[in-house]
Amino acid sequence: MAVFPTVPFMPVGRTAGSLLGAMLMVLFRVISPEDAYSAIDLPIIGLLFGTMVVSIFLERADMFKYLGNLLSWKSRGSKDLLFRVCIVSAFASALFTNDTCCVVLTEFILKVARQNNLPPQPFLLALATSSNIGSAATPIGNPQNLVIAVESGISFGQFLLGVFPAMIVGVLTNAAILLLYFWKYLSVEKDQEGGQATGPEVVADDEVTSHRFTPARMSHVSSLNPDDEDCISEPIIRSNSVRSSVNENLRSRSVNSEADIQLAIKSLRASSMSHEVVEVSTVPDRKDEGASSRKFTRSASQQRSVIIEDLAPAPEMNGEKEKETEVAEKRWKILVWKTAVYLITLGMLIALLMGLNMSWTAITAALVLLALDFTDAQACLEKVSYSLLIFFCGMFITVDGFNKTGIPNTLWELVEPYSRIDSARGVALLAVVILILSNVASNVPTVLLLGTRVAASAAAISHGSERKAWLILAWVSTVAGNLTLLGSAANLIVCEQARRAQFFGYNLTFWSHLRFGVPSTIIVTAIGLLIVISY
Repeated sequence: MAVFPTVPFMPVGRTAGSLLGAMLMVLFRVISPEDAYSAIDLPIIGLLFGTMVVSIFLERADMFKYLGNLLSWKSRGSKDLLFRVCIVSAFASALFTNDTCCVVLTEFILKVARQNNLPPQPFLLALATSSNIGSAATPIGNPQNLVIAVESGISFGQFLLGVFPAMIVGVLTNAAILLLYFWKYLSVEKDQEGGQATGPEVVADDEVTSHRFTPARMSHVSSLNPDDEDCISEPIIRSNSVRSSVNENLRSRSVNSEADIQLAIKSLRASSMSHEVVEVSTVPDRKDEGASSRKFTRSASQQRSVIIEDLAPAPEMNGEKEKETEVAEKRWKILVWKTAVYLITLGMLIALLMGLNMSWTAITAALVLLALDFTDAQACLEKVSYSLLIFFCGMFITVDGFNKTGIPNTLWELVEPYSRIDSARGVALLAVVILILSNVASNVPTVLLLGTRVAASAAAISHGSERKAWLILAWVSTVAGNLTLLGSAANLIVCEQARRAQFFGYNLTFWSHLRFGVPSTIIVTAIGLLIVISY
């Protein structure tokens, strides 16, 4: 149920499936209720919760919109755009988790590809695979890395130094494979309406800025969207100004709009003749609904009198100035709020690099952001993916009960003598075991099952080998998610988001992912292992 969320005979989903497994472990007395509660690793749950809240605030502060703009800024064509998708999604996933990046970037990337007449498949595969590879670099990049960091006691800095070089090489290798695999499709020139053929163009900056992220799930709020008054303290600036102008027109139907007045003033100043024709738009009154504009031929002095009469209500002009001042203040408040969010996030990353407790560091950053928002936190906390937290709780109990049956120990004893990390053959066999289990039983249960056993086997060699074994497990279990469409939650998010995208929908099939995923996963895993082992 963890791998196939819609099992035909019981389509309850992965969260309910993990709880069902936990309940059966207690019901059949594999473990006691007390042992079941103690099996839940609260530091991991706290770290997950804290990072999700921080991600919600980063998305509200338009961090991911800026990343989207970076993808298309001065892009030089389809191949350059594909390379940028790989780099940006990898680094963003290392800091904000791979699931979050896939949620907020999928629809934007799909829109850019569609608008520029580019095939969506290579860009969607680039997002999914690069997000998985990039998330391997840090303990907060994905859920299995959180488990490894807490269970092993490896600090944030040590984890980063051990896996980051492999991540860089892996992302570049994956990008090269993508370019080679889709070179022919990316080289096809699109026909324009005039019949001329030009290379792929990149969407304009205004198109990027106007795009709104609409994530489906992990339940993160879209970029700074002041329509959500419960979640965001600042109202929409643009809609307020539009509303105020509409109200002004309704109050005085005989007063021309500001744009028309400015047009008349410019025409008056530019005039060098004593007479000129000025077109002034008038708002129809109740008696004459049909008249929308009239032409007058008047002298300059008469024109001045018309404009002065139109601008007569001095209090309304003062009101406009007050509204402009209010708008400027609101913009300044939003800028200060965004800066605070970025600084708090940066402080959290610095604290993690200093080796402070990861769970409490993330929770502290989340609570500071909630406090500085100065609004009821309920609306924002509702966007936390509690289903993922419940999934972890059920998985902890299920795996603990499975370990007590003795079956995992028996299977590991058969493999352990041949999978020691002090030899190349042992590392290769261990990688194959992790790769297969991660796709059969999902990567989080694989880490929970193999983590302590792999570490104990490596500890018998040396203390340094134990840390190396944890890093190998982190690298292989994460990159293994690229093998099939079902190997990672990030893959499923990209697939579902692309399929449900309005106007730009695309169906990324299992076999299209598999054809690219198999060679990419094998090559990237092997190259990364060489770098991780040498650490």
